[in-house]
Amino acid sequence: MKHVVMPPSIAITLHGLLSTVWRFSASNPIFAAQTGPSATGRLPSVPSVITGGMVALRQKQNDGKFFQTTKRGEIQELKEELHANDKQKQKDAVKKVIANMTVGKDVSALFADVVNCIQTDNVELKKLVYLYVMNYAKAQPELAILAINTFRKDATDPNPLIRSLAVRTMGCIRLDQVTEYLLEPLRRCCQDHDPYVRKTSAICIPKVYDINPELVDDQGFIEILKDLLGDGNPMVVANAVAGLAEISQTCGRDLLELDKGNIPKLLAALNECNEWGQVFILDALATYEPSGANDAESITERVTARLSHANPAVVLTAIKVILKCMEHTENPEVLRMLAKKLNPPLVTLLSSEPEVQYVALRNIRLIVQKRPGILASDVKMFFCKYNDPIYVKLEKVDIMCMLVSDRNFDQVLLELKEYASGVDVEFVRKSVRSIGRVAVKLERACERAMNVLLELIETKVNYVVQESCVVVKDIFRKYPSRYEQVLSALCESMEALDEPEAKASMIWILGEYAGRIDNADELLESFLDTFHDEPLMVQMQLLTAIVKLFLQKPSSTQDMVSKVLQCATEESTNHDLRDRGYIYWRLLATNPEATKRVVLGDKPSIRDDSQYIDKNLLERLSSELSLMSSVYHKYADEFVTRLTLTGAGEDKAAAEDDLDEEDRQASRRAAQEELERGPGVRNGADVGGGLDLLDLGGVGDDSPSRASASAQKVQVLPATQAGQHGQQGFAVSAAFVRQRGTANLLMTFSNQSSGPLSGFAIQVNKNSFGFAPKEALVCPDILPGSSADVCVPMAAGQLPSNTPPASPLLLQVAIKTSLDIFYFHVQFDLSTVLLEDAALSRDEFTPIWQRVGEGGQKVTMINLDRPLDAETLKGRLQAENICYVAQRQLDDGSVLLYTSAQTVNNCSVLSEVTVSGASRQVKVAIRTEAAVLIPLYEAMLSKKLAG
Repeated sequence: MKHVVMPPSIAITLHGLLSTVWRFSASNPIFAAQTGPSATGRLPSVPSVITGGMVALRQKQNDGKFFQTTKRGEIQELKEELHANDKQKQKDAVKKVIANMTVGKDVSALFADVVNCIQTDNVELKKLVYLYVMNYAKAQPELAILAINTFRKDATDPNPLIRSLAVRTMGCIRLDQVTEYLLEPLRRCCQDHDPYVRKTSAICIPKVYDINPELVDDQGFIEILKDLLGDGNPMVVANAVAGLAEISQTCGRDLLELDKGNIPKLLAALNECNEWGQVFILDALATYEPSGANDAESITERVTARLSHANPAVVLTAIKVILKCMEHTENPEVLRMLAKKLNPPLVTLLSSEPEVQYVALRNIRLIVQKRPGILASDVKMFFCKYNDPIYVKLEKVDIMCMLVSDRNFDQVLLELKEYASGVDVEFVRKSVRSIGRVAVKLERACERAMNVLLELIETKVNYVVQESCVVVKDIFRKYPSRYEQVLSALCESMEALDEPEAKASMIWILGEYAGRIDNADELLESFLDTFHDEPLMVQMQLLTAIVKLFLQKPSSTQDMVSKVLQCATEESTNHDLRDRGYIYWRLLATNPEATKRVVLGDKPSIRDDSQYIDKNLLERLSSELSLMSSVYHKYADEFVTRLTLTGAGEDKAAAEDDLDEEDRQASRRAAQEELERGPGVRNGADVGGGLDLLDLGGVGDDSPSRASASAQKVQVLPATQAGQHGQQGFAVSAAFVRQRGTANLLMTFSNQSSGPLSGFAIQVNKNSFGFAPKEALVCPDILPGSSADVCVPMAAGQLPSNTPPASPLLLQVAIKTSLDIFYFHVQFDLSTVLLEDAALSRDEFTPIWQRVGEGGQKVTMINLDRPLDAETLKGRLQAENICYVAQRQLDDGSVLLYTSAQTVNNCSVLSEVTVSGASRQVKVAIRTEAAVLIPLYEAMLSKKLAG
């Protein structure tokens, strides 16, 4: 099945997406001014919120004029207006500054002038100044301290909105210096008489924990959060739960400590707080292990009402809690009742907008696999509508195949046949393959499925015939010697086969049924004529099929089997193909009868488990419904990266920041001179020196190759991880980098087993750029407790690369040792696949730039570690094989750099980089005809240039 690319509009879950919107609206100055608490601490009524929203809308429409900021010399004008005595003029000036900041202009030079306006009684002006301070405090840490006294003063203001705003702003300023001043106001606000202030303080504690965990622990704020779980205000309870959950995720231990004592408090708050407070509480309840059936049933009784909520996030989270409680319920009548209650909300989610449908469908697939009875009778709800987006249709078809049964297979097959007659090629292929899945899954449905496939083959549509061929092969494997009436139809359609998988499937069928197909030898011989031009998959199947044919018709196929064995062993460079050829050759040469039993023997039956998730992963994802992992169907660790810098790492990063480009070039030249004076290492074998070539990774090369810092290896295989047969004791650290014009896989092997390791070999899985080893792995024997460094040069385009690159880029590697076979993957960025000195000329650059146009352009802002001029930035980009093409200067002094980069598979990536004086930001516009490269290119630039 082809991979489905999830649309950007649903790249985060309902929970994350809508909670982001919620938090943004709560922090919006105009919105918050209208919806904050009253002086008595009560939240406003519904009519006041609506009225406030209308006022805010009118204000936003009137404030649009502040975004027209194109005048020259505006910074000086804004300075004068910020110091004006007229308060209205001063407020308008701050709005202009915020407008400039919003559209990406650098107004950090006005920091002191804006902070000077913080001493005011005007709530709207104060909000705007706080917003500015939050954005630029990290760039101006010394000046940010000037606002601390105002923050502390505002934390004791009679107005609860001002108190909460001060605490929230101090928490959003991610500076250790500010954190120290925040502790006392935060502690006081956690015990404030106004619930709005307490709820803001509760969510501020995890922000402080993220900056300084030890300080939060020492000052007892964790205990304060736990005390807030018993607060009388439901929103305070919800924020306390959210804060404890976030800190628990960061520190890796459960701080909620839910038990029978605090569960009733959470359930009581559940009915009174808003929708996002309900999500936080339900997420917490999903982590609670009920003590028995009665405890589980009491929780489900209180949570069931959430299933009819209008917010899909609340519904999915409530379903997650109920599924957890069902595991602790043994009464079949109760389970049946709960399953009946879960059915309507799941079906209702399918009437939402497509993005919500997609998230719901990905979660429903988990629910269907875990408890198929919940939706067993509702397969019609997953029939595709004509206007469904393709990503929704593909998910619905998968769920239909999971729910198909002896009672409904007729209507499912009829529906799939209708889909297979459509015009969307991807969807048609999926539908045809799903017909085969139904046939493999249900024996009773196989006859009907084969009739449908025959009708589809007779349409002679190229891609339909090819998918049908693949499907029929699987059906023959499941039900051998049946439904042979389809063979003639497939043989007549052989000319339409041009895809490797379809060819391989047809060849398998010809070999398996060679005794029943009269001209099987002629058909196989037509493939043999182009043996070396076929993909490996086809070559392997052709070798096996001709051997099968020879065993059934030895007299007439002697020459054919000799030719294919010669092609596979003497003329092929692929290890797997050669090994299989030698095995067949030796079997045929020594014992033909034994060969017949081995090659023509019964095959094990197959079953359709392509869409089913591993049991352990399913259990984990079932407890994470409505989260990102339940949409990706992956462990969160596989796509969430948490960076922890040690003190040494910070010192090293700071030292590297102090180096400018000239210092780096000088260190490279010095390292190269030392390398030329001293002995080195060749492919892991020490030839008598103390200098490790692998650690230098191409330093000193005059061409812009990877610097030594890029060759920093990370552990990719811990010694505790078992190999293919459960063996442990072998550890690998690796890096995949480009050095002196070649992509090299650098590895350090560590032997932590009880015996020596030898017999090393390497194999690389198919990857997006077709990387494969240029030469065999050479590594000396490694004694227990020792390690060895190796360098394996890699060449692109050596393996099939039929999958588009995805972020992050991964190279999947298998290492064979005398101990076991070990598997791991190495992460790398796009710079590894960029060619040196591959700059486009201006005449080559312009047509591509214009052909892609603004429609295919991606614009991003990248923060620099320090302000850079155009020449220095040009050198940095050149060091990453991003070549300079041209430049021009704008009237405001900004410089536009036009660059090009070319990958090993000849895809060009063009960019326009805007450098603005002393700014710590550059604007990058990226255009390429290979759109999948844009996020990879953007991530590489952010990593290489950002501080």
